[in-house]
Amino acid sequence: MNSSWLIIALLLFLLILLIKNIRIVPQANAFILERLGAYQTTWEVGLHVKIPLVDRVSNKVSMKENVIDFDPQPVITKDNVTMQIDTVVYYQITDAKLFTYGVDRPISAIENLTATTLRNIIGDLELDETLTSRDVINTKMRAILDEATDPWGIKVNRVEVKNILPPADIQEAMEKQMRAERGRREAILRAEGEKMSAILMAEGVKQSTILKAEADKESAILNAEATKEQSIREAEGEAEAILKVQEATAKGLSMLKDAQVDDAVIKLKSLETLAKVANGQATKIIIPSEIQNLAGLVTSMKEVSN
Repeated sequence: MNSSWLIIALLLFLLILLIKNIRIVPQANAFILERLGAYQTTWEVGLHVKIPLVDRVSNKVSMKENVIDFDPQPVITKDNVTMQIDTVVYYQITDAKLFTYGVDRPISAIENLTATTLRNIIGDLELDETLTSRDVINTKMRAILDEATDPWGIKVNRVEVKNILPPADIQEAMEKQMRAERGRREAILRAEGEKMSAILMAEGVKQSTILKAEADKESAILNAEATKEQSIREAEGEAEAILKVQEATAKGLSMLKDAQVDDAVIKLKSLETLAKVANGQATKIIIPSEIQNLAGLVTSMKEVSN
């Protein structure tokens, strides 16, 4: 009976020991296995069993991308300006074995490497270049850090300069310069606006003058054409009146010719016309010789009749 309980207890102990030595490696992780204190293998994702009392998991490494936000570091520019710059490093572990055995406290090593690299890069730049060269600084730092961390099984994906803080007096000077620059731009924009306004007003006056001159020209042309048309019509009226008089005279002469009037009648008509003329306002009348002869003929006829 005692032997049965002993066997059961032994089997239970072995089962518990086996369960305790079963390891499941989750996704995006890697376990470092040591055997008797020496590196044995790297467990990838899945189910693994280690030898009790011989093997041990010395490190559990996350293979996901990690982010480290370092505190501001004092750096000195080429023109001897001390600034505070803080950086953010995005890194990923590519080799769990190198990460475990390559360097002691790798995060601290990355922080120190970042600080020294940043000082070297900023030391070659002046203040204005530093403030406007974030992309250049990021690119150089990423290349240097990525190369330096390869033996540690770490890949640096990105490095971002988050804040660049110059000294207070320089910040104040920069703000004054910025306000002055904004004032200058405002003055330029105002002057350009006034210039454009003056140009537009001048263009308006010019267009108005041109339009008025064209209108006066059109009016003068129309008036001249109207006067010309009126003169033509008056001349045509006078010509038509003269033509009518000539036609009437010709018609009268034609009628006299058809009536075969003799010289005595013509002279008598002339005498009647002379009488009408004498009734006018004229003070001096010239009598043709034919009419004088006619008057003498009339007097002779009266004497014969007596």
